[in-house]
Amino acid sequence: MSNRTVLRWVQTFGPQLAAEARKHQRPLGRSWYTDEMFVFRGKDKWYLYRAVDEHGQVVDVLLREHRDTASAEAFFAQALGRSGQTPNALITDHHQPYIKAIQSRVPTAVHIRSGLHRLSGETTKAIERSHVPTRDRLRSSRGLKTLRTGQRFLEGFECLRALRGGHIRLTDLLPAFSGTASQHDHVRTVAAAVLVLGMRLNRTPRTRRQ
Repeated sequence: MSNRTVLRWVQTFGPQLAAEARKHQRPLGRSWYTDEMFVFRGKDKWYLYRAVDEHGQVVDVLLREHRDTASAEAFFAQALGRSGQTPNALITDHHQPYIKAIQSRVPTAVHIRSGLHRLSGETTKAIERSHVPTRDRLRSSRGLKTLRTGQRFLEGFECLRALRGGHIRLTDLLPAFSGTASQHDHVRTVAAAVLVLGMRLNRTPRTRRQ
């Protein structure tokens, strides 16, 4: 199997896999920690918007070309639409566009502006820590080529992280699943869950070349 074939599969089925897995996602918490991380494409910077709840569960991800109010609003609109839930509180850093974006998209939520290091109260440590695996994965790759393909890859990547992290109800997919399984058994269980999800995806037949 060539690397190109694997890439095509990721681009085709990654977002479908993520959408199917979201149907079995554990209920999100009512506090969302939101931040954006830099993603380099050559010398250019893109911005990956991410949010996690108080349990470390990833709410959603959105890759954008600009770091502004429109991008923050687009992220919240997507996260609310996909999750079907509205948080009670949103914790962000002091990035100014979040103020207007939250007032526009999530007006009922309490907006807590914080930082990474504080002696008391809420901090952005949860979301900063959640960025690390994504940064590590992108650092070891050849980078993202386009916003569209980057978004599709990142959705698939976060889906697999959710499966491994216990944020997907594996008993929905595998009724015989036991939460007391060993680490090696857990890896096999996650692989089996991916197989079950994969069987539900829409595999459009290829058009035969003339």
